[in-house]
Amino acid sequence: MRTVATQSDRRATLSLFTRLRSAQGQEDPFPLYAELRSLGSVAPAPWGGFLVTSFDLCDQILRSPAWLEPDKRWREKQGPRTRWSAPSAREISSTLPALNPPDHSRVRQAAGTFDRGTIQGLGPMVTEVTDRLLDTLAERIRDGGEADFAAVVGEQLPVATIGNWLALPEADWPRLRELTHDQVYTQELLPTASQLARSDAAMAELRAYFLDLVRDRRAHPGTDPVSRWIGKWDALEPDDRAKADEGVYFLALFVLLAALETTANLLSTMTLRLVEAPERWEQLADRPDLAPAFIEESLRYDAPTHVISRVAADDQVLHGMEVRRDEMVHLMVGAAHRDAERHPDPERFDIHRKPAHLAFSAGIHYCLGAPLARLEAETLLRRLVTRLPRLTLVRRPAMAPRRVVFRRLMNLDVALA
Repeated sequence: MRTVATQSDRRATLSLFTRLRSAQGQEDPFPLYAELRSLGSVAPAPWGGFLVTSFDLCDQILRSPAWLEPDKRWREKQGPRTRWSAPSAREISSTLPALNPPDHSRVRQAAGTFDRGTIQGLGPMVTEVTDRLLDTLAERIRDGGEADFAAVVGEQLPVATIGNWLALPEADWPRLRELTHDQVYTQELLPTASQLARSDAAMAELRAYFLDLVRDRRAHPGTDPVSRWIGKWDALEPDDRAKADEGVYFLALFVLLAALETTANLLSTMTLRLVEAPERWEQLADRPDLAPAFIEESLRYDAPTHVISRVAADDQVLHGMEVRRDEMVHLMVGAAHRDAERHPDPERFDIHRKPAHLAFSAGIHYCLGAPLARLEAETLLRRLVTRLPRLTLVRRPAMAPRRVVFRRLMNLDVALA
């Protein structure tokens, strides 16, 4: 039986989202996710479309060709006075994660990126950077009694890793990190006008930066990925150098954005799980080989990305709800990861469970950077518990305000236990 969502159905989820965007909801959204799940596997969103909280249904949608990315075509259809028409929203629609086949297949093949050989090659550099950052962390704790792990390590390791790999000048790294944090609002749910303005300004600066970089690498090619991408795109667009350069720009932009915001969140949130419970530190110090399992449970327990959006390719019925072509569904993966039908006792952090999670999406849009994020996380965990005495949490961290899609710890203050 097909069910059409009513206005009263949508009002039922409005208060949940109001509370989710509050300071308390940002700090701990999971009780609100439980309320949302109680409304059913599919619930109407207050602004239109639907919210999906079932793990299996989220997984099914991500793997199905019946559901598409809200790509450039879709965004243009939303009209000139919507959030989708903002310059930053239009710009992000040309990056790999926002493409549908056949464009997605073409660009993904050109990207190549993080195969086994690349990851193995990056390993020594990631270890060296991690050790240097942990030395700085230890020094600041000795000098001041405590230190902000997020600022000293969590934010620094991803930008150093991707900056070294892309051969970006180290002097540019802090600004690129700031721009990444600002641009993310164009991918948020219900961004404000001021947030979109910050995204627009950040995206314009990123575009200028990377197009200059592409022109420089074209004039002075090296062995870095940007130089290699130029060769690939020249083969794809042999008669249009400007189009080839733009293709390289969008690849470089995608890699930077994917490698910084979510990975920094993973590293800091994972470390929060470690330092908030002494038994976890001791367990991992005794068994560093449990690091991969710790990472996967961290990704399930509180993933860097809590929402993934898709649109219907055609009219269809989703768990009894009638969804029209081009209507959007929001996969509430932060809630789905606590779905008891998939994960027994889901509120418990359990390093020994074998969790399934959607932190890196699934299907054709499975994150290309997942191997690199796992490399950084595992290197950090292993070096942290073997090189430093046990750390403890000084105070609960503050969360970046008014975010639903992307979680971000603003600080992670630690001290020696």
